[in-house]
Amino acid sequence: MERFLKEAKDGSRVLSTISGSKKNSILREMADELRVQSKEIVKANALDMIDADKNDLSSALKDRLLLDDSRVEAMAVAIEEIAALKEPVGRVLDGWITEEGLKIEKTSIPIGVIGIIYESRPNVTSDTAALCFKSSNVCVLKGGKEAQHSNKAIAKVLQSVLAKNNLPTALISLLEDSSREGVAKLIKMDKYVDLIVPRGGAGLIKYVSENATVSVVKHDKGQCHIYIDKDAKLDNAIAIAINAKTQRPGVCNAMETLLVDSAIAKDALPKIKAEFDKAKTELRACARTRAIIDAKEATEEDFDTEYLANILNIKVVDGVDGAIEHIVRFGSGHSESIISENITTAEKFLGAIDSAVVYVNASTRFTDGGSFGFGAEVGISTNKLHARGPMGIEGLTTYKFKIYGSGQTR
Repeated sequence: MERFLKEAKDGSRVLSTISGSKKNSILREMADELRVQSKEIVKANALDMIDADKNDLSSALKDRLLLDDSRVEAMAVAIEEIAALKEPVGRVLDGWITEEGLKIEKTSIPIGVIGIIYESRPNVTSDTAALCFKSSNVCVLKGGKEAQHSNKAIAKVLQSVLAKNNLPTALISLLEDSSREGVAKLIKMDKYVDLIVPRGGAGLIKYVSENATVSVVKHDKGQCHIYIDKDAKLDNAIAIAINAKTQRPGVCNAMETLLVDSAIAKDALPKIKAEFDKAKTELRACARTRAIIDAKEATEEDFDTEYLANILNIKVVDGVDGAIEHIVRFGSGHSESIISENITTAEKFLGAIDSAVVYVNASTRFTDGGSFGFGAEVGISTNKLHARGPMGIEGLTTYKFKIYGSGQTR
């Protein structure tokens, strides 16, 4: 692994010399080659899907793992969108002249070598590789064994384009070792790796955060909430809640808990249940909710669980203060939403909830790099330092100070 990572580190110096226009041209070639090799990628994915059946993976994980022609096309489009973004490296972020006549420029630069540890979703391979390449970073990809055939096929396509352009294939590196031991080694290689971004379950995030000697940007669990206030338009609120839970339950920005204002609970809950019954959503609820509608009992553990499945917690709370109290206790800092026509109440919610993304009258499903105009994202950062929320190319840069003098001494 050390030799492998040294090659990646050496490649970062090569990448720093490539112009923005050349990078964009190569990215467009990568998108075209994904389309050309779509059948081969889908064929490789079929092997992973067979293993998924053998290993009895959940339906949510299978959905995240599955590739077909339309999903490969979406991967290609995402790369083209990344190519179309403005150049993130070499931008003068700020500048000034000191009293001594020193001209100071704060300039954006790549981070260097970024390790991405992820599970299930093979599109992460192309998304993160493209984002890193666009921002002049070398990426070291550590995918899960459940997607090993798909990841190899995608990485092979991207590396073939690098080779055609006489660039080291190590600029996009895929670690062959998909074991937990491989993760343990990678996260301590701070001599060669500058940043680790773990994307996966709570266990992976906890392990990496507690054991890494490399800096970590966490993509924590998506314990997302929607609060329906007494001043909400109920039909609108229910439509948003249905979208947030059922449109794609197996993703991190799907709602896991619906909070309902006690002032409207008797009227709202039967209507909410009727719509979720149509979607075949399993409902788990607090005692106050179960006094109004039929649902399984929700435990403290349920309210702290990211289901990634068509299961929803419902809790009746006493106004916006009750909603805030619940989210402060159980939220993971990902995405929360309030449905209300009362501007004062909405602003109180926005101010009090310290999550990466906070919505008014919209679904949490929009927490996504593409929806934010980033083209794609490396992950949804729940960190407070460096990057937060959908982490696109801006989050993959740091900066240095360039100082121009004319003989000044201190």
